[in-house]
Amino acid sequence: MRENIRRITILAVVLLLVSGGACSQKRKPLVPLTLDGEAKPQAMAFTEQGTQAYQAKQYEEAKRYFEQAVAAVPQSGPAHYNYALALNALGDSEAARQHFLEAANLSPGDKTIWDSPALSAYGNPDSKGRTKDRPYGTHRPNFGAMPRF
Repeated sequence: MRENIRRITILAVVLLLVSGGACSQKRKPLVPLTLDGEAKPQAMAFTEQGTQAYQAKQYEEAKRYFEQAVAAVPQSGPAHYNYALALNALGDSEAARQHFLEAANLSPGDKTIWDSPALSAYGNPDSKGRTKDRPYGTHRPNFGAMPRF
């Protein structure tokens, strides 16, 4: 009997240690991206100032700088991503969603944007509005039933 209690106690301690380690992993912090070398110097300056404000948790100021960067280079995925980070930090989730998705669309191969925990909250933009292909129509066929079209 005592041996069983001892085994159960050891098992409980091991499970507690394993589950505690899994829960303690932190998510990567959200960090604004730098603009590539093809961007206008003015947009790069706005991005640098916005990044400094964002890291100082001055999100309203960061939003203004990132908004100016988006206006200067509207086809830049990182500019939209940074602007979305600031909007998200301020709680404007709908506008942030639009800019996160725009960033993903403008930067289809950018793993940093696509794998970002900020974007993951808004789902995969490619799957929005899609339904599964069902060869038998909208209903599942019953045993012995013919496919419905």
